Amino acid sequence: MSDDPRTTILNAPMSRLQILAVAITVGLNALDGFDVVSISFAAPGIALEWGVERGALGIVLSMGLIGMGLGSLLVAPLADVVGRRPLMLGCLAAMTAGMFLSATADGIYILSLWRILTGLGIGGMLASINAVAAEFSSQKRRDLSVSIMSVGYPVGVVVGGLIAAWLLNHFDWRAVFIFGGVFSALFIPLILIFLPESISFLVQKRPNGALEKINGIIGRMGHAPIAAMPPMPAVADRGRPSDIFRPGLAFTTFVLSVSYFLHIMTFYYMQSWIPKIVVDMGFSQAQGSSVLVWANLGGAIGGIAIGALTIRFGLKRLTTLVTFGTAAVVSMFGFVAPNLTSLTIIVFIAGFFWNSAVVGFYALAARNFPTHARATGTGFMIGFGRAGAALAPIIAGFLFQAGLGRDVVSPVMAAGSLLGAILLLIGLRHAASKEA
Repeated sequence: MSDDPRTTILNAPMSRLQILAVAITVGLNALDGFDVVSISFAAPGIALEWGVERGALGIVLSMGLIGMGLGSLLVAPLADVVGRRPLMLGCLAAMTAGMFLSATADGIYILSLWRILTGLGIGGMLASINAVAAEFSSQKRRDLSVSIMSVGYPVGVVVGGLIAAWLLNHFDWRAVFIFGGVFSALFIPLILIFLPESISFLVQKRPNGALEKINGIIGRMGHAPIAAMPPMPAVADRGRPSDIFRPGLAFTTFVLSVSYFLHIMTFYYMQSWIPKIVVDMGFSQAQGSSVLVWANLGGAIGGIAIGALTIRFGLKRLTTLVTFGTAAVVSMFGFVAPNLTSLTIIVFIAGFFWNSAVVGFYALAARNFPTHARATGTGFMIGFGRAGAALAPIIAGFLFQAGLGRDVVSPVMAAGSLLGAILLLIGLRHAASKEA
């Protein structure tokens, strides 16, 4: 066994503990997916009960995204300071409170406040789980582990969407948020019992008792204990989270963040507005929800597919390809016949492409940002994208309110993924990258 436990983890087959850690990140990412559909599924009921117009509804749909962006930018970097595990627990507490409080809202402004609180928790969580999935994985399975983690998002939408559809058939929109609060709360004991701190973080930061903690964790993985901590690198080589803005990483940070921002605008136009668009065609709320569920079923399949394909094909090339595909299929959504079969098929294909691209971005972040700045770099990419993506539901809402149909709005919003793919294609050729 190597004297450095990080090398052992990278080179050895993955243990049950490591597989369980990745599985927990899948569930935590599913919370993100359910949070988005919770407000999307609740939106028609909120609009009907409170008499909200489309423009104002678009603002409400964006509040959670604004919170996610702020959480990714301001909260996520703490994972590189205090640790992955403590931050994840704190974020879960915020998410649970935000969900339950959303169910008590009696107006647009107070609901917006609780949506921001929920988003803050989710935004801080996302960068941490990306780091955990990467740092608990072997080198051979790292891209696959991050991809599987990312599949949690559409799984959360699909499973949560089916539950939300049932709830909406029996209760009002508040029940969706109550279920989300219960779902979030259940993960707190799971992390406390089953998920230890990242060994990479413990080696990097060396808190009190780090050696004992590391030996306890690698013992659970089936490896022999180490006698002493690995040598510390020279002070100049240790790095800081702010290194994502330094030469060598700054351009990569720019390319990934702006490309992700552009793609996520397209992504959240579809995720936020599909149920309302379908309902406005004359279908029921439950049918609108079911169409979004099919979109995310396609997303789950796409996420698994790109994860498997990264073993054979270049990650950058695959991510660029599916981002281009997203732009094409979302544009087609604007012209498909207004019947459930046609709508379901096109959004299923769109979901396959849009979530494959998200998975690719997450894997690129895990690969390109070093341990000491991984949560910060990933958080910046996600935060920049989510803060910008908050514009997507608002822009689409006012375009619809101006009298434009989906045949115009969909191609306009699809331009985000198109521009993101072009930047990714050109930018990553010149960015510093760890990919061979």
